[in-house]
Amino acid sequence: MLLWIAWPPTPYTTFLLFIGFVPMLLAVENIINDEKPKKGKRAFNVTFIGFFIWNSLSVYWVYNALKIVGEIVAIPITLVPYSLGPLLMATAFWLYYRLRLVVPRWIALIGLICFWIGYEYLHQSWDLYFPWMTLGNGFAVSHQWIQWYEYTGVYGGTLWIWVVNILAFLIYTSLRGAQTKRHRMALIMAIVIVVTVPLGYSLSVYHNYVEEVNPSNIVIAQPNIDPYEKDGTIPPASQLDILIQLSRQVAQPNTEFFIWPETAIPAPVYINEEQIGQNDFIRQAQLFYGNILMATWLPAPKHTGYITTGQPQRRFPHHGEATSSQTFTAQPSILKMATGFKLTINHG
Repeated sequence: MLLWIAWPPTPYTTFLLFIGFVPMLLAVENIINDEKPKKGKRAFNVTFIGFFIWNSLSVYWVYNALKIVGEIVAIPITLVPYSLGPLLMATAFWLYYRLRLVVPRWIALIGLICFWIGYEYLHQSWDLYFPWMTLGNGFAVSHQWIQWYEYTGVYGGTLWIWVVNILAFLIYTSLRGAQTKRHRMALIMAIVIVVTVPLGYSLSVYHNYVEEVNPSNIVIAQPNIDPYEKDGTIPPASQLDILIQLSRQVAQPNTEFFIWPETAIPAPVYINEEQIGQNDFIRQAQLFYGNILMATWLPAPKHTGYITTGQPQRRFPHHGEATSSQTFTAQPSILKMATGFKLTINHG
């Protein structure tokens, strides 16, 4: 429950990510130390149930997105994303339990971090990828804390969360055990340093950012089209006309890029790149803006683009808000541009 409360989009509770795994670690520790049989199976079951609750509460919207096929039919379908992630998470803990049988606890805890990051990498790389629950994404509503993601990527956040949780777990167990006061103080100092150093650096970067002069001008257009009507009642040419009109409303003489949704240009199953200029919708868009650069999604392990903001007022508008001339900096981005650029947001 702590992890669900801490998970986006819930604001002001992100700090709970730093202790959210402690109850799970304690539950597995109690199983390891008791005298009952089938410890591995019990450890797997306990963690699976806990992670299933967390995942189901956090991605409940998957059912809402799928129930268009039928409210009853959607139930077994949604069990796949609800269960697959918890299955992999519980497997990481089961591997941790098996490692505890042959190595000291501190080594097994390092192994747990490796197993978990391995699960996250797998769940972002294979055909059944669903990276929504990657731990590093938990700071989505507290981006001021993670400006150092430009060096580590999202896995840096995962590592940060796990190291703090493990230190909190060790502090708690030392209070129940026969650990010396010096040992407990060392753990407390360690957790203070691990939390404050990355946080302090990130806040310093965030609040001391200075926008570069002479930024580029970029327009982002997002039409208000029901996704269930996109492939149905609204003709593709009309959808493209809506995008063009939205873009034209806010375009300026110095606008260099127009960023549209990934499905802006209707296409068949694949497009022959050598004949892309013959696509009717490409031609329609070129009548509005001659140069078109098409990009496809890049897997997160290769390169992840994200937004780092420099001032509190520099933010993406809430859904439904329309603004103009808001300033952002993207580091890194898939398209390498000048460090500073202006984004004009238009919700149609």
